[in-house]
Amino acid sequence: MQITEIYRSIQGESSFAGVPCTFVRLTGCNLRCSWCDSEYTFYGGRKMSLDEVEAEVRRLSRAGVVEITGGEPMLQEREVVPLMERLLARGYTVLLETSGERPLERVPRAVHKIVDVKCPGSGEGGTFRAENLATLGANDEVKFVLAGREDYDFARQFTAEHRLEERAGAVIFSPVFRKDAAGGRDSSHCLLDPQQLAEWIVADSLNVRLGLQVHKFIWTPETKGV
Repeated sequence: MQITEIYRSIQGESSFAGVPCTFVRLTGCNLRCSWCDSEYTFYGGRKMSLDEVEAEVRRLSRAGVVEITGGEPMLQEREVVPLMERLLARGYTVLLETSGERPLERVPRAVHKIVDVKCPGSGEGGTFRAENLATLGANDEVKFVLAGREDYDFARQFTAEHRLEERAGAVIFSPVFRKDAAGGRDSSHCLLDPQQLAEWIVADSLNVRLGLQVHKFIWTPETKGV
C-alpha cells in the first residue's frame, strides 16, 4: 500500500467527532476539489505491506477507533479491503472516509462509511457513484461540504430525492474550511459561516447534523498529522 502517514489524534468529523482515533492516510486521489486541504496526499508517501500497516496501528493503539482516509483510499481497494477486514477482526471500530466516486460494494458491512457527496462548489460535482446508495446502512454517514447557498440547496435536494435520512445513520452538512487557512482557530476560516448554515437548517426543518472540523478548532488549521 502507498501510505502518506499513520498517526494518533482526535477524530475531527462525523458523529465520532471528539473521539480518540488512529488515522491511516493513504496516498493518491483522482479528484481535485477546489477547497481540498490535503493536497499533500496526492503524491509521495511510502510503500508499506498490510502487515506493516497493521503493526503500526497496533503500536499506536490496541483498541478503539481507526479511520482509513486519504486522498481517496478506495483507489487502493485491493489492499484496503483486506486491511479493514483485519482491523475488524482485531476488534477495532473502523471508519472509511471516501468521496463516493469509487465502488463501495466490497467494503465490509461492519465498517462505518463516511461518504462525501461532492457539491457544485467543489468543482467535482456529479462525481458521486449512484450505485453506492445501495451500499448505505445504519452504520454509514453521508457528508456534504458546503461553500455557499448553491451547495446547500444541492445538498438539501439530494438528501430529499434519495431519502438519505432513511438510508444512512446520519447526514452531515459541513461548511468548507479554506484550504489556505492559517493562524486563528475559529470559524472565520469557513467559506460558509456556520451560523448561517445553522439558520438555514433550522428554517428548513432538516433532520441533518451540522458538522464542524473539530481538529481545526483545537490546532491551527494548517497543522498536519492531527
